[in-house]
Amino acid sequence: MARNKKESIVLETPTGSDHVLLHSCCAPCSGEVMERMAEAGIKFTIFFYNPNIHPEKEYLLRKEENIRFAEKLGVDFIDCDYDSKNWFERVKGLEWEPERGERCTECFDMRFERTALYAHENGFDTITSCLGISRWKNMDQINDCGKRAVAPYPGLHYWTFNWRKQGGAARMIEISKRERFYQQEYCGCVYSLRDMNRWRLKNGRDRIEIGVQYYTNE
Repeated sequence: MARNKKESIVLETPTGSDHVLLHSCCAPCSGEVMERMAEAGIKFTIFFYNPNIHPEKEYLLRKEENIRFAEKLGVDFIDCDYDSKNWFERVKGLEWEPERGERCTECFDMRFERTALYAHENGFDTITSCLGISRWKNMDQINDCGKRAVAPYPGLHYWTFNWRKQGGAARMIEISKRERFYQQEYCGCVYSLRDMNRWRLKNGRDRIEIGVQYYTNE
């Protein structure tokens, strides 16, 4: 269902640019952001760089769903490397950090640094990310990482727009159900999978099964 005019939000990039590089972690989180920018007439390209996602089967499922939706909207999709070895090196020593802790900061830094480098080398002046639309994420933490990533590149900006505004988080779920996206049940990394499974077992639930859960309208 399309957003009506009363629900619409006027989007304006920090530079007035009409071409944004959007770092995407998955289809459910990016769906609302993609539709909102498309409705606003902002041209954007998806940049998929998520070496944190584990195992590789989960990584491929999330990437393929994102590609599927990008193709539906006619949006360019940049498929970056799955250099998980470098990610493990980056977060070494932070294995037991909690969600939203220092490990997450390092993870966001790594992903945004690569996004900013690609933007700098390919003529973009604005980058942003769909990560902040999730209520499980710390918006300030994400924005700080984004601004830090663009700092080395004069003229490159990180767009700190709050994608949760005016029902954005609810629309994220609505779009996910409509498109029947794959529904991941943990943030993405092996440590979040470990912690979620520990919580599930403690609460009498089965371990997460990769590739089983999909959004439905039921």
